[in-house]
Amino acid sequence: MALNSAHLSPARPLLPGEEPKGAQEERLAKTRQARSGPRRPEGPAVEPFEVEAFQPQCPYHPTIRLHLWLENNGEMFFGIGRAQLLFNVQQQGSIKKAAACMGMSYRAAWGKIQQSEQALGVKLVESRGSKRDGVRLTPAGEDLADMFLAWFTAVERYALSSAASIFPFQVAEFKQKGT
Repeated sequence: MALNSAHLSPARPLLPGEEPKGAQEERLAKTRQARSGPRRPEGPAVEPFEVEAFQPQCPYHPTIRLHLWLENNGEMFFGIGRAQLLFNVQQQGSIKKAAACMGMSYRAAWGKIQQSEQALGVKLVESRGSKRDGVRLTPAGEDLADMFLAWFTAVERYALSSAASIFPFQVAEFKQKGT
């Protein structure tokens, strides 16, 4: 069974308690406006907190780092590392070479692939023929890696845009060294 983006509906129904995107933005704007007004804390007098007053003392450049994965019953079965492993298997044509590119042993790489295959109930890699011919991704393996990367990218973009509207300083996207 190949995983396919056609199985995913383009627009999903809202979850209980979830607001449409426009309503979320309006609520966030109202919250910001309410926060910028004077606060009247109970107890001793305290200076009100103002977002505009927060200015970093020294220049720095924060970067967003996200750790996203999929799990079932508390067991992680797929994340960005496994997606990268599958992309490397496709590029290298070998689990051993893909593992070496990532600084891990063949046994660790093969174990991670098997764990994901067992959790999903589909094969992610297959032999190209004889043992010497190496391996390739199955259509399900290609689809899963592509869909995970698309999801990760969408979440990262949302995190960046949210950070830009929340923090009084610029937050940058994570870039691998050498890219």
